[in-house]
Amino acid sequence: MSTATLPEGDWIRGISIRQPYAACILAGAKTVENRPARWRTGWVLLHTSKAIDRPALRVPLIARTIRDRQLVTGAVVGIARITDCHQDPDGAPLCSPWAHQGAWHLVLRDVQELPLPVPAAGQLGPWKPTPDLLERVFQQLPDFRP
Repeated sequence: MSTATLPEGDWIRGISIRQPYAACILAGAKTVENRPARWRTGWVLLHTSKAIDRPALRVPLIARTIRDRQLVTGAVVGIARITDCHQDPDGAPLCSPWAHQGAWHLVLRDVQELPLPVPAAGQLGPWKPTPDLLERVFQQLPDFRP
């Protein structure tokens, strides 16, 4: 698929996520990503930052989820759709075991893992992917329709 068949304009962003959390999203277990600020809903490229949170590898919830998964870094590894962005009220139960109190919770749906990671530089906050990066990602997802 070429970018010519994708929507025009500002319809997709990148989100950089440290491992092992990105692997947990791709496994389908982690459906909430915590962020310090509100994000808009819509499609995002799932990018793995170069850092691995080594202490997180010992958390039982994470260890069970990532068993036998490779922790790719510095690449786009999939896509997802943010369907909601909210904060849970103070004192209320969290919306997910993955949610942190006080953080904005990005609810992720329609996660699709790429067959092959696409090396790319990400950045903090939402970032705009280049047309070349989009083309390399969506060549691997020929049936994707936003």
